[in-house]
Order: sequence, then structure tokens, then C-alpha cells
Amino acid sequence: METRLLGETGLRVSALSFGAMSFGGVGGFSAVAATQLDEARTLVDQCLEAGVNLFDTADIYSAGRSEEILGAALGARRSRVIIATKLHARMSDDPNDVGLSRHHIVRACEASLERLGTDWIDLYQVHGYDGLVAVDETLRALDDLVRAGKVRYLGCSNFSGWQLVKSLAASDARGLSRYCALQAYYSLVGRDLEHELVPACVDQRVGVLVWSPLAFGFLGGKYRRGEAAPADARLSAWGTPGTIDEQSWAVLEALRAVAERRNVSTAQVALNWLLHRPAVTSVIVGARNGRQLADNLQATTWRLGDDELATLDRVSERPLPYPYWHQKKYNGERTP
Repeated sequence: METRLLGETGLRVSALSFGAMSFGGVGGFSAVAATQLDEARTLVDQCLEAGVNLFDTADIYSAGRSEEILGAALGARRSRVIIATKLHARMSDDPNDVGLSRHHIVRACEASLERLGTDWIDLYQVHGYDGLVAVDETLRALDDLVRAGKVRYLGCSNFSGWQLVKSLAASDARGLSRYCALQAYYSLVGRDLEHELVPACVDQRVGVLVWSPLAFGFLGGKYRRGEAAPADARLSAWGTPGTIDEQSWAVLEALRAVAERRNVSTAQVALNWLLHRPAVTSVIVGARNGRQLADNLQATTWRLGDDELATLDRVSERPLPYPYWHQKKYNGERTP
């Protein structure tokens, strides 16, 4: 499988990575997460055989059970892979067991290391922005973990453009470890990332890790206009970011047309499109069974043509919000 450099680091990660949110089946994640250890081992084996080297999880996924299962499924092969996990969400009733304070960051890291059964986390990501904590406190605590050898690289997730750039500027000014990756929602029916965050990531050499590339399953092929969604579909369980409207259905129909000509799944087409987008380093797939995973992994074995890309770009394009429409119309010559 193709590998790509993560941001401005020397770390190479696979173009497709595996998301372990489906591991565990605890608490609020039970509707979308039911994979237990035996099946997890099979999925991890399948990923490694295909060349996947990046595995993503978070402490909040199934109240830590996802991390435990991922660590156990990797076992002695841990040194062969890149493990990414996240912190920020509330983990208990303790008033300080949430957010990005130094107190919580240190505790959360130690807990994740124990659950994963490892001495280090390759990519430690803050799962959201904490507006109640000074950015300096968060970044210094994370930098201390890097200097201690417990964490190797830092990333963030679900940040806005100004939150990302403010954090990068603070790291640069104080000589602290930078966020090298942004994990964010991006799909053919969710292209908001392109307005501010993709240009920021290109400019600042931050790699994009894509979550929910199939829009919570909407682009996976199970949905048909005018028909009820399958009961086991992820979209039925959690809903999807944004709104499924007429344009979303037009995108799905265009995907289906390309897939039929190519004799591949709509999921493969949606994943393949993302792999062509600027700043995208790796697309996180989260299959619940070996059949789904095998199909998703095939997305890296072929490439969309220029005409196909242009068609998908056109059908999925949304009106630009201000100031981007103004910049495009009146300053396009100076706005690459």
C-alpha cells in the first residue's frame, strides 16, 4: 500500500488507516461498536497483510475498551505499527477528568498507555479544542510527554482554522512540539474542510487524517432514494454530520454510476476521491467485518480518472461562504 509523510515529520503512514471505534460495544458506542477481541484480531491481521500501518482509537471509544482490544489484538506486533489515540472527552464523574488541562492530559496519557499495553503512543491527538484552558498549558503538557518519550508526535481533531493556527503559532513561538496532523470529517457530502482548514494545513504542512469518509455510511452503497435506511446502518444509529438533501442524493447517484462502470463499490469510489485531495495523508476506514474491510482496502489498488474526478467535484461542490466566494470572484489571481 502507498505510504505518505505525515505533515512535516519523517513518519510514513499508510494511505488508508484503520479506525477502531467499532471495537468494544460499551455505553453510548454500543449501537456502532460491537467488535470483540477475536474478531478484532482478524481485522488487524487483514490490515497488516494489506500494508496498513496506522491504527486509530480514542480513550472515549467504548469507555476505553477500544484501546484495550486494539492493544491486545496487536500484541507482539505493536512495534510494527503506528498507534494513534485521542483525549479530551469526559471519562468519569471526576470534575477534572475532562478537557485539556495539564492534570487531565497527564492522567489520560497514563491511562491510555496502560489500556493499550504499550510504553509509547506514536500519535497523541487532542479530540477537540478546550476553550477553558490556556493553549500554552495544553501545549506544554503535551510537549513534556514527548520529551519524556511517552508520546512521539502530536495531533489535533475537530479544530477550526483559527484554533489550529493559534496552537501552531504558540508552539513555534515557545519552541514546543507542534501538531503534525489534523483529524477531521471530510467526505463527498461534507466538504466544509476545504474552506479554511485544508488551505491552513497545506500552508502549515499539517497532514489531514480523514474520519467518516463515507459520511457515517451514507456513501457506502446501502442507501437508496425514497427507501428506508437499513436497520443496521451507522447513519440510522447516529445520524450524519450536516444534512442529507437533494444534492447529497445526486452525489450518491454519481458515485454509483462511476462504481458500476468501474465494477467496484461506491465506498471504494468515495475513498479514492479523498485520496486525491490536497493535504490528505490518510483516510481512516472503520469496518465492522472482514468483508467490508476487504472492500475498503481495495480503494488503493486503482485510481479515478481526471474526467471522473471532475464529475464528482462538480456534483458535490457547494456554494462558498463569505469571504471565500468574494476571494474567488475578485481576488482569484492572488489566491492559489
